[in-house]
Amino acid sequence: MAANWLTRLQWQTRDAHFLPWLILMLLGWMMVASASTGIAEKLTGNTFYFTIRHGIYLLLGAMAMLGASCVPLQRWRKLEVPMLAIAGLGLVLVLIPGVGHEVNGSRRWLNFVVIKVQASELAKVAAVFYVAGYLLRRLPEVRESFWGFVKPLFILMAMVFLLLMEPDFGAAVVVLGAAMIQLFLGGVKAGQYFLLIIGAVVLSVIAVTSEEWRVARLMAYLDPWAPEHVYGTGYQLTQSLIAFGRGDWFGVGLGESIQKLFYLPEAHTDFVFAIWAEETGLFGGVVAIGMLTWLLYRIWQTVWIAQRNGHLYGAYIATGIGSILALQMAINLGVNTGLLPTKGLTLPFFSYGGSSLLLACVMVGIVMRVRHECLNPENEESSAQDEAATA
Repeated sequence: MAANWLTRLQWQTRDAHFLPWLILMLLGWMMVASASTGIAEKLTGNTFYFTIRHGIYLLLGAMAMLGASCVPLQRWRKLEVPMLAIAGLGLVLVLIPGVGHEVNGSRRWLNFVVIKVQASELAKVAAVFYVAGYLLRRLPEVRESFWGFVKPLFILMAMVFLLLMEPDFGAAVVVLGAAMIQLFLGGVKAGQYFLLIIGAVVLSVIAVTSEEWRVARLMAYLDPWAPEHVYGTGYQLTQSLIAFGRGDWFGVGLGESIQKLFYLPEAHTDFVFAIWAEETGLFGGVVAIGMLTWLLYRIWQTVWIAQRNGHLYGAYIATGIGSILALQMAINLGVNTGLLPTKGLTLPFFSYGGSSLLLACVMVGIVMRVRHECLNPENEESSAQDEAATA
């Protein structure tokens, strides 16, 4: 058994996915270490409090990635229903007063003392596996019947509804967007797909305009420098834009940010990229985005390899994971740069946060497993034998 794990570790470290993931992890640790010093000193008296905790999350994330990459896809298929049930239960529990942990008016976390788990993170992974499994079982029905195309959306809409109750509009967009991309890969009819897009846009408009605070945030996004917004709903955006402006071409230097000193809220979480851009400038921002793009390229390359080899289940899973990471990156970077209204969504691998980092690492490990099984189909049989030996 030890020999099997050593063999798997060898192909994991040789895999092209490993290098961009490792660089992102180390770069993210550097970002958090620099952006969190002020808030850490104020809250705990220890400047390196968040840096140390993030380092622990990095180690746990590395182990989670390795563990996930060693699980055969056939075993993941058996976990589809349990994951969906656990994710649904978590989304319900966070809404219960006294159980869900509330921060800034949003009830999104389950407090396990050592770590606060964001229920939406598991929901994203569960939704990917649910849609992938459904497409594999009902692909002809999805392609030929409108009902077959619509059925999986009922469960997803229930999940989206619970996310909006927290409220977590950003996570709802990511879950629904990733599912739509998976369904597109499944080959649904164009008319049905565009009808779904129109419906999603209409529902999004209703969701945005149904709450006054969302409308106020949208107005602040359109003109954040207006006197009524600059110190109110547009405050985070204006401070973020100031950080980008101060960064210029090569930044003010690592650790020298002014905006992180209580000017820009959530500097080490949602707006960590703005602090990075302030300290390293346009050059550092391009490097960070380049690393993210490299990882996404490798994931979509895996989708293509899986499709080419007829490994549809792996292709659907990798598509969902790539879509989740790409959407989350695009939304976070859009918020930081003022291209999108402010939303509380972390930047994968860069923002501080235990559960988001761990689940992102697990998703990378799953994609590595997909790639491995596509390039080494003979190992699927040996993996099944390993499962039996482990049991």
